[in-house]
Amino acid sequence: MASPSTSTGSRPGVNPGKLRVLLEMIKWEHTVFALPFAYAGMLAAPVPFSISNLVWITVAMIGARTAGMTLNRIIDAGIDARNPRTADRAIPKGLIRVKEAWVFTVAAIALLVLATFFLAPITRVLWPLVVLGFVVYPYTKRFTWLCHLALGAANGLAPGAAWVAVTGEISWTPVFIWAGAALWVAGFDVIYALLDRDFDLENRVNSLPARFGIGPALVVSRVWHALSVAFLVAFGVAAGLGVVYYLGVVVVAWLLFYEQSLVREDDLSKLNMAFFTMNGVISAIFFVFVLLDRVIG
Repeated sequence: MASPSTSTGSRPGVNPGKLRVLLEMIKWEHTVFALPFAYAGMLAAPVPFSISNLVWITVAMIGARTAGMTLNRIIDAGIDARNPRTADRAIPKGLIRVKEAWVFTVAAIALLVLATFFLAPITRVLWPLVVLGFVVYPYTKRFTWLCHLALGAANGLAPGAAWVAVTGEISWTPVFIWAGAALWVAGFDVIYALLDRDFDLENRVNSLPARFGIGPALVVSRVWHALSVAFLVAFGVAAGLGVVYYLGVVVVAWLLFYEQSLVREDDLSKLNMAFFTMNGVISAIFFVFVLLDRVIG
């Protein structure tokens, strides 16, 4: 099926309509979930702040997230086509060809690689591990209900990777914030998976809600979010952060509690608010308190 945006012919150059569909396909606006965490990791690192680091961390994040989301859409195109909730996505609907999505992915990875030449040299060795995580995650839902942790491990790299990118060193300190972000992502992915529980059961797609039911899945989500807060505290200790940072962690903990309260086994009506609105607020709040701790401290 041809995209409506191709009706003007096959002239060379970037088709604005096609680009718009690509950006919608990867949920461009949801970058707000990950980018503030990356900035937080950068600011918490024991190196002087620089505009150059800010710019290239942003470029790296845009490239990494675009590649990750597009790879997910490519690998899961068959599953998405069968799921009524996702059948209207660009690839199943024919608005974007798989070949075009691959070109978009390669361009995004090139953007990530470009950024590594302006960050610590170690990033030019480690970037393939980031992309590997994006490739592995979509396949995990085909054989394990722990797929949520795989997503968390891949997406949660943002703050830890930013720390390494500006310090050039690998230590235990960024591992703590990576674990905190990973469990945060995994916890809210469990909530999001509630939308597809019936489909997953019928099509043998693995998830915690499909394997154990809504109630137990929500319990696991809450445990993971509690552990996320614990790791954020451990990160503050390891990084030598101040009182303002810990105040921010308290606020994040309260927001996670509120997010969890929005979703109950017998009432999923506020699930979208819990997933989209609250997660954007939480990541932004965390960044603000890390910034304040850096400025005040």
